[in-house]
Amino acid sequence: MIPRTRRIWYPDAVYHVTTRGNRKEPLFYSHLDFHRYLKILSHCVRKYEVELFSYCLMTNHTHLQILCSKFPPGDFMKELNETYAMYFNKKYELTGHVFQGRYGAELIEDRSYLLDTSRYIHMNPVAADLVMFPLEYPWSSYRYYVTQSVCPFVETSTILGLFQNSKPQYRDYVESKTSPVVEL
Repeated sequence: MIPRTRRIWYPDAVYHVTTRGNRKEPLFYSHLDFHRYLKILSHCVRKYEVELFSYCLMTNHTHLQILCSKFPPGDFMKELNETYAMYFNKKYELTGHVFQGRYGAELIEDRSYLLDTSRYIHMNPVAADLVMFPLEYPWSSYRYYVTQSVCPFVETSTILGLFQNSKPQYRDYVESKTSPVVEL
């Protein structure tokens, strides 16, 4: 058996992390499932001292944009996925894998890619024709960037700081460009 390639990590590495439901099956059947995932995500963000810049929970996949300052993303993702999978399988009386394979993690090493990833994540529901505007989608961090809403586990200051902390400028940046959705 060939061992997995070790992921690149260094303090303050930023990643675009994706997970997909096994066989592209849904990860969320109800609003309660989305809420439970976010509760687990909040716990893991605090426990592993991860900075969560952006997230979007789609029906059968997730997107997270995270900064891992003290630990590689592996333990964070393992606890997040295992805890949610146990909840999901118990609730729906299922067995087996909930997530398809290993999570994906793309290293983000420059400002342009940092911004493009945030826009891509927030535009994902629009590109998938679920909503007309990203603010209409309830399962993403977009509202924390463009309204007065605050989430204690989403860190918006890094990305908004690149727009002189202007929420209207960030909104213009996101909504004036289209980001094609890549099927996961």
